[in-house]
Amino acid sequence: MEDLVESILDYIRSDYTDYAVMINGEWGSGKTYFWNNKIRNKIENMHINGKQYTTIYMSLYGISNLEEISKKIFIETTQLMDKNLKKFMNSHNQTTIPEYAKTGLDMANFFGVTQNGDRIDYADFFSTDDKILCFDDLERANVDVIDILGYINNFVEHDHIKTIIICNEKELSTKLKSSNLEMKTFIATYLLDKEGDLSKVSDKPMVEKIQDKIEYVFDKANDYERIKEKLIGETFEYAPEFNYIINGLLMRYESNGELIRFLRENTRLITATFNRSGTRNLRILKHALNDFKKVFEMVNKNYPNTNYRVLQTMLIFTIAVSFEIKAGKITKDKFVNIKDNEEYKSILVSSRVLMDNRQFYIKEFDNNYYYNFKSEYRFFKFIEIYVRTRIFDMKVFKANMETIIDTVDTAKLPGYKRLLTEEYWKIGDDDFNGVIQEVIDNLKTGEISLVDMVKLFGYFDYFIKKGLINYDIKNIKMMFFNGMNVASLTSDYCENMQEEIEKIAIIEQNDDMQEILDHFNKLNAKLKEKMFMQKADDIFKCIPMKMEEFYERFDKECMNIPIFKYYDPFQMFQRISCASNEDIVTIKEKLLNRAELYQDEIQPEIKNITQLKQIIDDYTSSKDNSIKVVMLKEFSKVLEIIIDKFKVSSQEDMGEYIQKS
Repeated sequence: MEDLVESILDYIRSDYTDYAVMINGEWGSGKTYFWNNKIRNKIENMHINGKQYTTIYMSLYGISNLEEISKKIFIETTQLMDKNLKKFMNSHNQTTIPEYAKTGLDMANFFGVTQNGDRIDYADFFSTDDKILCFDDLERANVDVIDILGYINNFVEHDHIKTIIICNEKELSTKLKSSNLEMKTFIATYLLDKEGDLSKVSDKPMVEKIQDKIEYVFDKANDYERIKEKLIGETFEYAPEFNYIINGLLMRYESNGELIRFLRENTRLITATFNRSGTRNLRILKHALNDFKKVFEMVNKNYPNTNYRVLQTMLIFTIAVSFEIKAGKITKDKFVNIKDNEEYKSILVSSRVLMDNRQFYIKEFDNNYYYNFKSEYRFFKFIEIYVRTRIFDMKVFKANMETIIDTVDTAKLPGYKRLLTEEYWKIGDDDFNGVIQEVIDNLKTGEISLVDMVKLFGYFDYFIKKGLINYDIKNIKMMFFNGMNVASLTSDYCENMQEEIEKIAIIEQNDDMQEILDHFNKLNAKLKEKMFMQKADDIFKCIPMKMEEFYERFDKECMNIPIFKYYDPFQMFQRISCASNEDIVTIKEKLLNRAELYQDEIQPEIKNITQLKQIIDDYTSSKDNSIKVVMLKEFSKVLEIIIDKFKVSSQEDMGEYIQKS
């Protein structure tokens, strides 16, 4: 790094130069930090031929025309500034005008300088004999790069101003090729058609023909290379010393004694995690450390005795997830469906033990960032949510931390959870048989959820085949059948059954496993019925006294499920008949709209809808007309429309069946 600094200073010391130098490096790698902390001060402290140089730094980020560059140069020079502005800047120890102060100002009026009533050319006022220009973010300007380099060349070639250009040439190359791509493709296609090459048969694909024509006609890359060769005398590849820069990043936390002590103790972990990200983006690392500051402070405040190893893992995880999401390596959704550390480890176990490649990304993530780092708790949902959404969810945070407190010592985990969340080889030989027996005991008492029992059967089947346990598969299967029957009395319905079962990644789809899956599906279907019956009771009992709650829950939870299938039609009639006339109308309209939107989904409830209509008709037929009775008759007519929809649909299906036959 010092060699690079000296090479740039040698350029500044040269008596005569008619070229600029370029510092090339990846986005976020610390090039601007390098300029501010390693180069600028050394240049401004140099005395050459009785002159002390002043640096003028300009970011070209978002610049939309060359005049803006002239303005920036002008307002960064102090000899033409208004005295009051100079006084203000000196009193605040500022060498440049803050960007927010420049926004929206007409600088000519600000300085009171005009030229025959016309707008001034700011470049004419620029004093050049003791200035060093630094142009940053060349690739991020909204002006053609060729035009900017030509503009800079005026200073370098004619005025011999020492100039340093900072950029990311890789992104610059991409920008040159992709700018105005639609227009270029249209013109290239037009030219190929005029030349007769568009329809000509050849071995070259059409896409390649168009690409070749674009490069031939619009070869901006060659234009860039030509002007670069003329303008840039030397290009320096910036390879940062990350340890030095990371230490600089940590300095911002000096005021927080506990945090800075922890970070400095774990600088090696920070550096290793950063390197494993495969990027050079220090900007993301800076944001990640800032996120960890929040995490560290919340943990210390609410759970001050948290295990040191857990804090280290939180540090790794915060940095790792930040790079995976913010560097664009993955979509945010990769982590969304992982609800906790137990599920994360379950995915790892299924991918490693059972050789499942369906969760390849999670396995690679773990292998990469936790390489040679032993930790039982490696996934923190509250951190993942915070990095992904910028919301620190206190409820999830507390749930995670309580689980950590209870499970950080895996010896306290139930045996079945150890099998589902640990690599089985981590269980000692002396403990393994005890864990298996504990799982069997839990099976018999139904203490394990249905879906976990299916996963565990996959492991038992695997262990039997490997000779790790000496059990007959038929006896084990019967034991699981009985355990599942008992567990179904207290288990919840598994909505994402297929997704959960896929995590076991069975090596061989055999008959034994299929029997377990069939039994699970049968029991799970009963649990679904039980869940919907409870849901129906909870929602419909809001009629007629809690109508606002009914409407809210019905709209959110019942529009696309056959909820009427799970509620007695006579009880439904009693509740509707007790509702206000206005509510009867509203419910009627909701049911009609629902039938139009979700006809297929609600088909199973049509039997109960038919019974409800018959009950209403029987009731209203013996009653004199009143507003209530009229409203109920209208309600019955809507039910008839809904029933007819299903009749028509059934007839159409039957017609199609007969036609195909």
